[in-house]
Amino acid sequence: MTIERLETKPRMSRIVKHNGTVYLCGQVCKDATKGITEQTNSMLEKVDDLLLKAGSDRKHILSATIYVKDMSYFADMNTVWDAWIPEGYAPARACIAAPMARDVLLVEISVVAAQING
Repeated sequence: MTIERLETKPRMSRIVKHNGTVYLCGQVCKDATKGITEQTNSMLEKVDDLLLKAGSDRKHILSATIYVKDMSYFADMNTVWDAWIPEGYAPARACIAAPMARDVLLVEISVVAAQING
């Protein structure tokens, strides 16, 4: 039973791989001065980059938990999400309103995916 941790810091690893499953730590946007659409887009770009590094991609996402600062952002976040997820590959998903670690953050995501050749 091998556990591989990538980009590990004292508090967390950005990627953990175990038995063909990829776990990503919570991802937020690159620029928190932007609105919900831009924050969601850049957050999902980071997910793409980490999944690629872990040997996976968005077609192999098993589950996603999305946290939005306020449900008033739900529809705009979903517009970006719906365009990002390939048709026929929607993962199990939850979306909840939650306080963010920094007040300027509007959205965060946690992802579990299968490795492509895992």
